[in-house]
Amino acid sequence: MNLPINIDDLFTAKTVEWERLEFKAGWNPEDIVRTLCAFANDFHNLGGGYIVLGVAEKNGRPILPPRGLSVKELDKIQKEIIELGYKIQPYYHPIIFPVVYRKKNILILWAVAGQVRPYKAPVSLSGKNKVYRYYIRKGSVTIAARDQNERELLEMAATVPFDDRGNRSTRIDALDLGLIREYLKQVCSALFEESAKMEFIRLCRNMNLAEGPEEHVFPKNVGFMFFNSEPQKYFPQTQIDIAHFPAGPDADSFTEKTFKGPVHVMPKDALAYLESQVIKEKIRKRSDRAEAERFYNYPYAALKEALCNAGYHRSYEIREPVEIRILPDQITINSFPGPDRSISKKDLKSLKFLSRRYRNRRVGEFLKELELTEGRGTGIPRMLRELKKNSSPLPVFHTDEDRSYLMVEFPIQPLFLDDIQIQQVTGQVAGQVTGQVAEEINRLLSVLDGEMSRREIQDRLVLKGRANFEARYLKPALDAGLVEPTIPSKPNSRLQRYRLTDQGKRLKSK
Repeated sequence: MNLPINIDDLFTAKTVEWERLEFKAGWNPEDIVRTLCAFANDFHNLGGGYIVLGVAEKNGRPILPPRGLSVKELDKIQKEIIELGYKIQPYYHPIIFPVVYRKKNILILWAVAGQVRPYKAPVSLSGKNKVYRYYIRKGSVTIAARDQNERELLEMAATVPFDDRGNRSTRIDALDLGLIREYLKQVCSALFEESAKMEFIRLCRNMNLAEGPEEHVFPKNVGFMFFNSEPQKYFPQTQIDIAHFPAGPDADSFTEKTFKGPVHVMPKDALAYLESQVIKEKIRKRSDRAEAERFYNYPYAALKEALCNAGYHRSYEIREPVEIRILPDQITINSFPGPDRSISKKDLKSLKFLSRRYRNRRVGEFLKELELTEGRGTGIPRMLRELKKNSSPLPVFHTDEDRSYLMVEFPIQPLFLDDIQIQQVTGQVAGQVTGQVAEEINRLLSVLDGEMSRREIQDRLVLKGRANFEARYLKPALDAGLVEPTIPSKPNSRLQRYRLTDQGKRLKSK
């Protein structure tokens, strides 16, 4: 059996948070049984964790190269781990991986989140001990749950996140081997090579995608979310809807686009659409430096963070899609339901909120492997960094008293507000390329200085075709009242010149 992730990632916490990792130089069964109990309880719904034996640690970080374990130790420890699992109530066993890493034998215990929490472990392994406690993880430390933490853990009893539940109404062969192998290859898993010749059910068990006895193996919900091409058949409205209102929400015309497919494919496709159809760039030259500055109406990385987090934190039991609305001056991303009640309205307003109670622990696990999200509370800070780098306004988070939804509002970068005014003035309706019209009128305004002939304007714009210039630049600007002819009674006069109107001057000066 092979680890479903790249082993190097365990030592860098690239795809697994430090709080889900425990490094032990040697074998200490009392410590191990408590940590196994804590990972099984999965207090923050992170998906359990890993215990790495044969690797010393300092301040929670591994010391490499590893110390390693002898062959004799490996055999002894594996036998004791089996017995140790029966010390936990109800009994619990991790998945054991003997591994050679940097020429040293180490043992990795994959402690997946338990299905029948809460779990208790003995305070001591001595024969006289009769005291058991609930253990949980707090940061990178295993502690006994007390007071409020213990009450919360008991409230979570028998509550397994929806994505980690078995789907008994379906068959294991509904999962797509091709999609599974594509994922394993993408995350550089050692399981990729083995998967070509491994029995399919064994592969699914190795990846914790299946449960049930051998005579009736059924897939977990997360398997359909990632490894079936049509998850919306099993979870209706598992999709991303984009509605584009180029002239505003009150206009008669708008365009709609729907993206379906595996949970990790949908945001990629939706982001590709936004990048090609919505995101625009402006270059501003600076007199005090050689390099020009580049700005975007919406920074791609900030939208990516918000959209991937919507897929991570939404409920797949609620039949509502993730919704993206593109308005002239903002983009909103809406998902259902809203944030946990531990996050106050004040936290939302200050943009300093952090939830460690994740709704979809397995979805987050796979998205982190694919580097679509980090899940370490870094989403909001990264979003803010990208917006600041682009000189964009801060996002606004909206929810209601019932926390039935969460909407993230991204205001447009201020440099692009002129384009919105031009679009409003021109009165372009949906069905025409309003963003391009605004950009071309803006270019014409920028080069028009005083009174100029058609040929002079074209030369300034480096345009050759008269018909193209008049149709795409001059006529829209004239119709919008931003440019006027000097001889309006003789539009075809050879002496005809063009100049900015007062409204055109005001827009140009901004």
